Amino acid sequence: MYTKVFLATAFTSKSRKEIDVLKDCLFCIDEDGMIERIVRPEHSDYEKVLHQYLHTDVFQKIDGGSYLLPGFVDLHVHASQWTQAGTALDIPLHDWLSTYTFPSEAKFADLDYAKPVYEDVVSTLLANGTTTALYFATVHKEASVLLADICAKQGQRGLVGKVVMDLVQECPDYYRDADTQSALQDTEEFILQVKEIAKTTKQGVYPVVTPRFIPTCTDEVLTGLGALAAKYDTHIQSHCSESDWAHQHVQERFEKNDAQALNDFGLLQDKSVMAHCNFLSDEDAKLFAETGSAIAHCPVSNAYFANSVIPISRFADIGVDIGLGSDLSGGFSPSLYDNSRQAVMSSRMLEDGVDPRVPADERGVKDSRITIAEAFHLVTAGGGASLSLPIGRLEEGYAWDVQRVDTTIPTAKLPIFDPDEPLLDILQKIMYLARPENIRDVWVQGELVHSRK
Repeated sequence: MYTKVFLATAFTSKSRKEIDVLKDCLFCIDEDGMIERIVRPEHSDYEKVLHQYLHTDVFQKIDGGSYLLPGFVDLHVHASQWTQAGTALDIPLHDWLSTYTFPSEAKFADLDYAKPVYEDVVSTLLANGTTTALYFATVHKEASVLLADICAKQGQRGLVGKVVMDLVQECPDYYRDADTQSALQDTEEFILQVKEIAKTTKQGVYPVVTPRFIPTCTDEVLTGLGALAAKYDTHIQSHCSESDWAHQHVQERFEKNDAQALNDFGLLQDKSVMAHCNFLSDEDAKLFAETGSAIAHCPVSNAYFANSVIPISRFADIGVDIGLGSDLSGGFSPSLYDNSRQAVMSSRMLEDGVDPRVPADERGVKDSRITIAEAFHLVTAGGGASLSLPIGRLEEGYAWDVQRVDTTIPTAKLPIFDPDEPLLDILQKIMYLARPENIRDVWVQGELVHSRK
């Protein structure tokens, strides 16, 4: 017996560039919240399964005008920066960190301050269709554990990292780890506490080893964090080659690129996700592919702070796993719909070039553009592959992480007037036009975690 059966039309990524339309399918969910079976109308026992469950409490029909999409996977969120989202995006990255971000993050030493912020950012992401999020917290162990606990209680699949910053020259006195040893000890204790929370969490919460980035970390702490990740088999996250400043810092310090330095510290592996990566060389990208490390592409944030457009199409061709990140608050929007749209627009700008004084045939980087179908892949299946988790696809053996998008909401109605409009065209309209009010229900691991009445 299945615990839930949905009759719906849905979309899932078939490959990097192809969409599978699942029209009027039966999605059969087991007690663990996994998709046990998908029964298509052409299957011989479709009518049998339909009538077996049709008049039971476990059956739910998704009405016409509503469609199911996989829950989105956000590969890069600074949960603590939700308080400053939409502000100070007009100054350089180094100044932004020291003037706004570090003072804001320092406040999370106070758990009474941290709790409502973290509760709100988790619920906001769920309302935007994000079912899995890879979070940076702050340097504070207790507040970082609190964020993992909030993810567990609200039903979001959260991968949470206690941020590590111990390089005195680059970190303010009021906001850093006290020293290298305490940074490593706090990280280990954080890992163990989150693993305890995970034991009773259906959708999973995960501790993540999180050096902020090389410019704020000593060699000793980077080495120690690589060892901790190996000891506990955790995910790893950091920033990599985000901007001219960050990229040049690592080159001057190590006489090598960020990717190579991270690998030397044991921080590139199959569960590693590195944000931005705008300045990777092709050799760096091959290193990512060889180690199984993934890129969190943050197109909205990159428009403000990265000083370039990342050639994700080229890196994907090299074999790198890539997903999308909102990068709150370097990215102002909690919506991965916004980031999917910007990913397409940025890729077009990279291919076409942006300086009209340069001849058209010399202006851009050819073969850089991606389609909205490719962006859909990045935000769903690409994110799941980047985290090495069975999420991001509507396929048997994957978690029932799903968002119901209603295209008929009066205040956010999508322009669908032809009853025979091709379903792939409808998906394009959803990806380009959907707003939070269109996202009516969200399930994670088979459990309803958000509903907008």
